[in-house]
Amino acid sequence: MKNQQRPILKKYSYIIIDDDAESILKTRTIADGFSELTFLASATNYQDGLHLVLEHRPSIIFLEIDPAELSSNLSLGFINELYRFLSILPKIIVTTTKRELAFEAIQYGVFDYVLKPAQSIDLLKAILKLEKTIPEMNAVEIRNEIISPALPLMQKTQNIEKPLILCIKSYGDYRYIDAADICYFQADNNSTDIYLKSGEMITAFKTLKHFEAILSHPFIRIHNSYIINKNYIARIHNGSSVCYIKNSIKKIPFSKTYKSNVDLIIADFSIGNYLEV
Repeated sequence: MKNQQRPILKKYSYIIIDDDAESILKTRTIADGFSELTFLASATNYQDGLHLVLEHRPSIIFLEIDPAELSSNLSLGFINELYRFLSILPKIIVTTTKRELAFEAIQYGVFDYVLKPAQSIDLLKAILKLEKTIPEMNAVEIRNEIISPALPLMQKTQNIEKPLILCIKSYGDYRYIDAADICYFQADNNSTDIYLKSGEMITAFKTLKHFEAILSHPFIRIHNSYIINKNYIARIHNGSSVCYIKNSIKKIPFSKTYKSNVDLIIADFSIGNYLEV
C-alpha cells in the first residue's frame, strides 16, 4: 500500500485541517521551522479535509476537533471516516484550546495533541516521538523499491536489520563505506566530500541534497554545506553556532535555517541513559 511506502522519504508530509484560517497559518509557520516536516495542503472543513487526506496520503494530520464554525463538522468523528478508506492511518495530532478535549483525544487513540496557541517545543516533542515510532528505510531498501518494488516484505525487513553500506561509484570503481564510520558530509559545488572517523576523505559526485534525501537518523543536516552524524558530536556550542567532532579539532558550523535540527539533536541526547551536571 502507498501508506506503507511513505517511510522511504526522510521528511514527514503533513496536512492541516482547521476551520480557523489564522490558526492554520500559525501552525504552518511553526512547522515550517522544522526541516523534517513538509507541508502539503490545508482544509477548513470535514469534506475537503477528507478529500485531501485520501488524495495526498500524508504522514501527519493536524486536526482541530472543537471548531468555532460548527458547519465545518470537524470532530473526532473524522478519524472514524478515515478508517472506512484506509487500513493504515496517518499520525493524527489534535490541535485544540481545551485540555480536556486533548486528553479525550488521546484516549480515542490519536498520536498526540497540541494545545493552542501552538509552540515550537510542542512540535519538537511530536517529531521526537515520530522518530521512535516510524521506521525509516535505509538506502539499500530505497534501491530495492526502485528496482524491484515487489520484493517480499520479509526480505525488506531483513534489509532493515543490516548495517547500511554506501557504495561510492566512479567510472567502474566501487568504493564501499560503512555508514557508521562517516563523521560528516561537506558540500563542494556539485560533489560532496565524505569524512570518515579514520581521517580519510572520499569525494562522491552527488550533491549534498541527494544525501539528505536518502539518509536518515543519525545523519542530520545542520547547514547548507554540512550533514553531520549525530554519533560523532562531542560538543554543541549555541553561542558560536558550531558542533565539535569527537577526537578531532574540526568544528562544524550550523545555521539558523537548520537550528531546529540542532535542537532535535540536543533533545535526542537527553533521551535514554543521560546525566546532566
